[in-house]
Amino acid sequence: MAIKQLLSRARGSHKPSSSFFTVVRSSSSNAEEFINPPPPTAMIYDRIAHSLKSKLRKLENPDTRFLKYGSPHPTQTSHTHILSRPETRITTLPNGLRVATESTSNSQTASVGVWIDAGSRYESDETNGTAHFLEHMIFKGTEKRCAKRLGEEIENMGGHLKAHTSREQTAIHAKVMSKDVLKAVDILADILQNSKFEERCIIKERDLILRELQAEGHTEEDVFNHLHSTAFQFTPLGRNIHGQIDNIRTITKEHLQQYIQTHYTTPRMVLAASGAVKHNEIVEQAKKSFTRLSSDSTTATQLVAKEPASFTGSEVRIINDYVPLAKFAIAFEATSSTDPDSIALTVMQEMLGSWNKNAGGGKHMGSELAQRVSINGIAESMMAFSTNYKDTGLFGVYAVAKPDCLGDLSFAIMSAITKLAYRVSEDDVIRARNQLKSSLMLHTDGPSPIAEDIGRQLLTYGRRIPFVELFARIDAVDPSTVKRVANRFVYDRDMAISAIGPIQDLPDYNWFRRRTYWNRY
Repeated sequence: MAIKQLLSRARGSHKPSSSFFTVVRSSSSNAEEFINPPPPTAMIYDRIAHSLKSKLRKLENPDTRFLKYGSPHPTQTSHTHILSRPETRITTLPNGLRVATESTSNSQTASVGVWIDAGSRYESDETNGTAHFLEHMIFKGTEKRCAKRLGEEIENMGGHLKAHTSREQTAIHAKVMSKDVLKAVDILADILQNSKFEERCIIKERDLILRELQAEGHTEEDVFNHLHSTAFQFTPLGRNIHGQIDNIRTITKEHLQQYIQTHYTTPRMVLAASGAVKHNEIVEQAKKSFTRLSSDSTTATQLVAKEPASFTGSEVRIINDYVPLAKFAIAFEATSSTDPDSIALTVMQEMLGSWNKNAGGGKHMGSELAQRVSINGIAESMMAFSTNYKDTGLFGVYAVAKPDCLGDLSFAIMSAITKLAYRVSEDDVIRARNQLKSSLMLHTDGPSPIAEDIGRQLLTYGRRIPFVELFARIDAVDPSTVKRVANRFVYDRDMAISAIGPIQDLPDYNWFRRRTYWNRY
């Protein structure tokens, strides 16, 4: 009997005391309850579970001191108070030329230019390179002004005159003081209508362009040129903007004049101005100056319909072991400029983001792809892109990396892109929408970008889209929209790949194609 009593007392002494589980109420404003650590005799998984619950409670109720000036959770931002902009006035002249202006009363400078619905896409195989050749010849003198006088006249005004050519559009624009706007309009009209194209200037510019073509090799522009050539092979959109070497050697004055007569027509042109400008004065000056242009009613849309673009899933790889870094781009077929889903694709571009190792801060960025690339150090830089044309587009990622990182980087890129069709969080979409709206506002700050925005939108949409409407379209994109658009363009779709450099370790095309979907149920 005595032995039984001793055993019962011994067993009772090993029972855990209830004091180990006393609850202590925090003095913080949250008044959250924290449980004391478990006793030393508790099992290891009990300790781990307790630690995890404590961390989760801290995440759900962070210290209010760190939330005074910001929150880690994005919120919908209203831009209504900054969306009021001056009216964009548009006048169509009797010859079909559209004149569009946006006047800023407090500006002392102005930007004026001509945007033309013409580019390398509208060339033939025999004349490929003519549009870019014209860009070089456009400032080499007219019947009224020689090249020297043209340059001096612009410099005496303290202005700048530039031109650039893309696959679908050409622009010639000047930035001048407010008092010289009408002179700039007259100069632009003279350049477009009365260029001389002297043989000695053609020979000189031909040699310059040939040197540019021969120097091509390992730049971002080269990667995208090859990307277009493989994605839109055997169609006009796949032609190189700079043209082929054989074509450049045979382009003559007659080719340049014929291109201007055919494509530089008033229905396909917009005279856009922004800054310290007066709409009525520019309209009257345009009526006097733009009198010798063709009024052919054929539109760029009609030309595109005759030779539409066709996307081909394919790849082009140029191995060059003499450069230290590999550059490659992965792209899916995207929408046209006027497709409603083009807005969602731009939001998806912001969700994928961009990163450069020289900028820093990658592991704290909102983009999951940028975080993975930065933390693991598997790229020198990367950026998502969404390019739209009249009947098609490209959506994908461009990256630069060391040769031994190509496999890990490819896996990270494909995982991030394909994930858009499966899992999309509300926070990521809100953050991307806010970033996109801020970028649009920042990119139209000043007379020159505003004039360019007016010219491009009138050629693309036939009107200037107000920021209120554009932001409403952006805010309409939600996680379900992103998933739907990703399923339309990414899920189990062919892609185009362009790669240059030491790319032996870049996975093959079938590897990429296999990762456009997940076998998950």
